Amino acid sequence: MIEPLNDGNIGAVARSMMNFGLDELVLVRPCSIGEEGIKRAMHAIDILRNARTCFTEEEALNGVDYIVGTSGIDTANEKKFSRISITPEGFAEKLHGSDDTVAILFGREDFGLDNELIKRCDFLVTIPTSPDYPIMNISHAAAVVFYEMFVHGIVKNTPREASEFEVEKLNDYFASLLDSIDYPEHKKTKTRVMFRRLVARSVPTTWEYHTLMGVLKDATRGCSKSRGNDRD
Repeated sequence: MIEPLNDGNIGAVARSMMNFGLDELVLVRPCSIGEEGIKRAMHAIDILRNARTCFTEEEALNGVDYIVGTSGIDTANEKKFSRISITPEGFAEKLHGSDDTVAILFGREDFGLDNELIKRCDFLVTIPTSPDYPIMNISHAAAVVFYEMFVHGIVKNTPREASEFEVEKLNDYFASLLDSIDYPEHKKTKTRVMFRRLVARSVPTTWEYHTLMGVLKDATRGCSKSRGNDRD
């Protein structure tokens, strides 16, 4: 994302990335990410946390094989534009089966990518829309592009492993559950170690992490509520 102005859009793009199996987000001269960006990222918070921030486009594109620009303006007239655009589906078909590294560029919300950067692109992608209102929200446009990449096999559908941060949260909530059920104090340490080893061996995916976290949270909350009723 080149100079994103709205942290909510950054969070929404991160969420779309996670929907379609992408996890490497690069931000060039971005705005600061606050509460709105975190809220809109939902379960893709790790993509935000691990995003790489660069000051120049050169740094962001280092090591990339193909550069793909995006534009809300159709470029059918080759005399007026430096690149002729293709649809997201057409782009995905061209790269189907390729193992090259691809960078998808999304420009500023107000004026998109500048012409010099577009000239560096190998492809320029435009989503067909109504001429009455052709410009899409950046996160919605990103979702369309990511979808085509996903269904054409450019993005491999492999489950993402839970991050180190997520695994630690899992261990923390398990420890809280032991406290909530008045687990014998002299057994807590060994049981926590056992749970930590079990999680480490299983290498949970993010889906498994969120499912197990939901169970632990509900169980801890239920135990706390029950103890409160007993005191009443």
